[in-house]
Amino acid sequence: MFKTIRNAWGIPDLRKKIIFTILIVIAFRVGSVIPVPFLDMDALSAAMAGLSDVNSAASTSALAYLNTLSGGAFSNATIFAMGVTPYINASIIMQLLTVAIPPLERLAKEGEAGRKKIATITRYATVILGLIQGTAYYFYLYGNNIVTYREGFSLWFAAIVIILAFTAGTAVMMWFGEQINEKGIGNGISILLFAGIIARLPYTVDLLIKYWGQALAGATGYFFYVPLWVVLFLVVVWVITFMQDSERRIPIQYAKRVVGRKMYGGQSSHLPIKVGLGGVLPIIFASSILSIPSTIQMFWQPESGSFMSGVFAAFSVNGWLYISLYFVLIIMFGYFYTAIQYNPIEMANNLKQNNGTIPGIRPGASTAEFIKKILSRITLIGCLFLAFIAIIPSIYSNLTNMGAMSMGGTSIIIIVGVALETSKQMESQMMMRHYKGFLD
Repeated sequence: MFKTIRNAWGIPDLRKKIIFTILIVIAFRVGSVIPVPFLDMDALSAAMAGLSDVNSAASTSALAYLNTLSGGAFSNATIFAMGVTPYINASIIMQLLTVAIPPLERLAKEGEAGRKKIATITRYATVILGLIQGTAYYFYLYGNNIVTYREGFSLWFAAIVIILAFTAGTAVMMWFGEQINEKGIGNGISILLFAGIIARLPYTVDLLIKYWGQALAGATGYFFYVPLWVVLFLVVVWVITFMQDSERRIPIQYAKRVVGRKMYGGQSSHLPIKVGLGGVLPIIFASSILSIPSTIQMFWQPESGSFMSGVFAAFSVNGWLYISLYFVLIIMFGYFYTAIQYNPIEMANNLKQNNGTIPGIRPGASTAEFIKKILSRITLIGCLFLAFIAIIPSIYSNLTNMGAMSMGGTSIIIIVGVALETSKQMESQMMMRHYKGFLD
């Protein structure tokens, strides 16, 4: 990958794209440290301290999840506190609605014009979701006595400014992502997610240093646990890299046909099906659902020993009930996402229309059933892979009492996936610029 970046830097066009992307990332990080006005920063630091404490309920809530994706901007209540989460949620909602609502499905099949219309709808949905999340975040800040103005006209003015600042930050983040897509390198939203997660790496390094200091102070078990975490991290990165490129290739044979005086077809090809069909989305869905109890706990603290106190304790991120449900939900959402994204009947019909057949399988219903079986098996493998990657941090934390793996499998998958995707895009653009053509 480093060789690819070095070679890309030597091409003027790609160098401009890389520099543009870096400047956008710098602007994102600058905005991530500029807080919105009318906040008591000391009270904010005290209220958000739990998001960085791996032993607190706050570190397992949806707020901690937002804080990780925003690179710490959420805990500092900056203008980019919402990050790209509203855009991601809007995109997921539009994908689901495209399958469920026939007019949107027809719009998606209209080519470039249809995609532009869906992108416009997604932008509006992003702003609406950003406004809703910004309003919810404001009430959280107000409830924790972080907003400086508490009554009268000043209260309303401060509320409007804070909510609009959060919403505007969401819109700017979306615009940053689109600018990277148009003028930069890589997928814009993925690059911003990558930058936000990488910004949290120093926190993990600080935890490792803290545990190593405890080992030197007499807790000798950490002499083994800290190096083991580093080795485990590298193994997880290697496994994710391997699985990202893994695919099942279904052989396809195209029949020969004569058009005029020319003969077409007759060649062999394959239908690639990636093992990680759903990507990181099943983990996002599962973690969003399981974070609801811990998020409610941040707004409502029941009495110790009560029924709700026991429910909240059962859904702690380090609890075995949470880990088991997390594992099952990832597999369920993996199958759900694959079902709405891939239609075996449509794939079989497309093959039939193009005179393509799978050797040994009859066209039509038999081909659709064969593709369905392959998708089911591949999805199971991909979901098990995602589930194990996602629960490894919690299991490791339970066994070693360490929080250094709190970055989570989701973050590691995003980092590795974005790095590989951007590297492949650089390679393809370099290949296109170095291709001399058949005349040379």
